[in-house]
Amino acid sequence: MMSKLLRYALLLSLLCSPVAFAKSVKMDPAADQNPKPEAGKALVVFLRSSFVGSAISSSVYEAPDSETRFLGVVQNKNKLAVQVEPGDHRFMVIAENADFLDAKVDAGKTYYVLISPRPGAWKARFSLLPIHNRADAKYSVQSADFTKWMASGQYVAINAEANEWYEKNKASVAEKKADYLIKWNKMAPADRQELVLHAEDGVAK
Repeated sequence: MMSKLLRYALLLSLLCSPVAFAKSVKMDPAADQNPKPEAGKALVVFLRSSFVGSAISSSVYEAPDSETRFLGVVQNKNKLAVQVEPGDHRFMVIAENADFLDAKVDAGKTYYVLISPRPGAWKARFSLLPIHNRADAKYSVQSADFTKWMASGQYVAINAEANEWYEKNKASVAEKKADYLIKWNKMAPADRQELVLHAEDGVAK
């Protein structure tokens, strides 16, 4: 009985957590459905295409240790294109968990990151997986799967509703980032290397 009550209390706590309600946030269709890097910039595209966890939205961020830049909310079959400066970046996804990806990007190239669902305690968790520019990679821009992912859905753009959601949830996002960064920083170097997007993974358009 106590165990059931505890599970109920934990579930109620999660559902009342501000971060849990990202699923209700809608982004606008992007005006440009064929984005390219701006002059002197790199373009990073976050995409989702999986039936698993399709009812749950994921919020994405640029998240170096010192600050957090909200990029938007990505639902299933959405693509979010973000212009960034060339160089080193760390990106973050949040749902039930927080997860990270390190990237080094070159100007004039487009990079792709898969937001991949995995089982969680109460709802889907997400990981950020680099899509590499080589044929032998598990996730590759040269694969038939990638072609299907890019053909489905649409690009979305951040709007006032999404920004308002982030302002209300900024403290909760920061808390989750801090908690999961501890785990991220304890990962074995070999495991961390699997979650790196390299400069050569970019596609010149």
